[in-house]
Amino acid sequence: MLKFLFPLVLFIVLAIFLALGLNLHPNEIPSPLVDKVAPVFSAPKLQTPEQKLTPADLKGKVWLFNVWASWCVSCRSEHPILNQMAKTKTAVIVGLNYKDEPEDAKNWLSQLGNPYDVSIMDQDGRIGIDYGVYGVPETFVIDKQGVIRYKHTGPVTAEDVQKVFLPWIAKLQAEN
Repeated sequence: MLKFLFPLVLFIVLAIFLALGLNLHPNEIPSPLVDKVAPVFSAPKLQTPEQKLTPADLKGKVWLFNVWASWCVSCRSEHPILNQMAKTKTAVIVGLNYKDEPEDAKNWLSQLGNPYDVSIMDQDGRIGIDYGVYGVPETFVIDKQGVIRYKHTGPVTAEDVQKVFLPWIAKLQAEN
C-alpha cells in the first residue's frame, strides 16, 4: 500500500509547485539595486565614441536606462514601444548597447528608429554586470538623484508604459 501512496503524494506535491510557479511573473525579478544609487560608469557614446557618458551627466533628470542589443529578438519587439515613448519626451531615455558590435547597433537604430537620447556601448558587459542584468532587454527607472527606483526585466509593452513607466516617471518628476 505504501509503495502506491508515495508516488501519489509526490505527484500532488509536484503539481502544487507547478501551479505556484505558473503564477509567478518573470518580469518581476527582484533587484537588490532598487532604492540604491545607480552604479557608476563612464562609457563611450555609440554615435560619438570619443565622448563619454556618466550617471553624473544625468543628475537632476529622471531617466530610463534600457539595456538592448541588435542581436536581441525581444529588443526588436519592444523597440516600437520605446520609439513611441520617446516622442512624448516624458523622460530621458539612455540606451546601453550590451555586448554588441557598434556598427551592427548603429545599423539597427538607423533601420528601426532611435528612441534614445543617447546610447552608450558596453561591449564587454561590465556595466551590465554592475547593474545586475540577467539578459536583454531590461529597463531601469532612475530618479533625479541617480537612485534606481524600478527594474523591468524583459521587453517593455504598451501596457507596461501606461501602467508602470509613466506613473513612475510622473511621480519622480514631481519630486524635488
